[in-house]
Amino acid sequence: MFLKARRRLGKLIIYLIIIAGSILLLMPLVWMLSTSLKGNVGLFDLPPKWIPEEIQWSNYKEAVNSFPFLRYTFNTTVITTLSVVGGVLSSSFIAYSFAKLRWPGRNIWFIILITTMMLPPQVTMIPLFVFFKELGWINTYLPLTVPYFFGSAFYIFLMRQFYMTIPRELSEAAKIDGCSEFRIWWNIYVPLSKPAMATLAIFIFMFAWNDFLGPLIYLNDPNDFTLALGLRGFQQQFGTRWNVMMAASIIVMLPTLLLFFFFQKYFIKGVAMTGVKG
Repeated sequence: MFLKARRRLGKLIIYLIIIAGSILLLMPLVWMLSTSLKGNVGLFDLPPKWIPEEIQWSNYKEAVNSFPFLRYTFNTTVITTLSVVGGVLSSSFIAYSFAKLRWPGRNIWFIILITTMMLPPQVTMIPLFVFFKELGWINTYLPLTVPYFFGSAFYIFLMRQFYMTIPRELSEAAKIDGCSEFRIWWNIYVPLSKPAMATLAIFIFMFAWNDFLGPLIYLNDPNDFTLALGLRGFQQQFGTRWNVMMAASIIVMLPTLLLFFFFQKYFIKGVAMTGVKG
């Protein structure tokens, strides 16, 4: 009885800690939502009013109409879609090579690949800008999308860890049947790696959708701006109107929230399975 009571008490403490942490993490989002529905008066009353006395849905309409929302949404969707497709396919294909193919120097090159994760992006920012400028890619979407088609160290690492959990006998049996390595990857490993690929897609989507520094560096034409850049311009115009500003922020953030909400099962399963075997 004492051991059962002790275990229950331990679980209760853990649950309370998780609930408290969840509340702390959700408070900024709840405050944003509450502020976006308030009027121009009483935004910073003390104590703060979490539930508006009168809901102002017009803040969202004003936020959408204050900058080229549809145009920026289309631009962001194009960049994000290309980034997700390129990042998932290339990282998966390269990870298959590191996990299942035997070639000279495989482990050494994998270590070199992992060490590139230690480089902060600020180190490679200027060389990449000069490189893309020489290619004539400035003020285009190419610097924001093409690198994803060559894989990413972190995403390759995740997929490689997942592929290490798949028995090698599957690929060996396929080779006996005459399948090439590409067909083995495409017909066997890709269908089996849907949870891990969904995890990669969520990671890439969130980064590409919310990316601010990349578009700021490479895009000059306002017609090509993304939602992140549009939100920056919106802040400069409505910086003191926090209710409209929060409404615009909620709109920009909504796709990532919905994506994680509907695909959290695949996300959690993918993260768990990619760390099973080293």
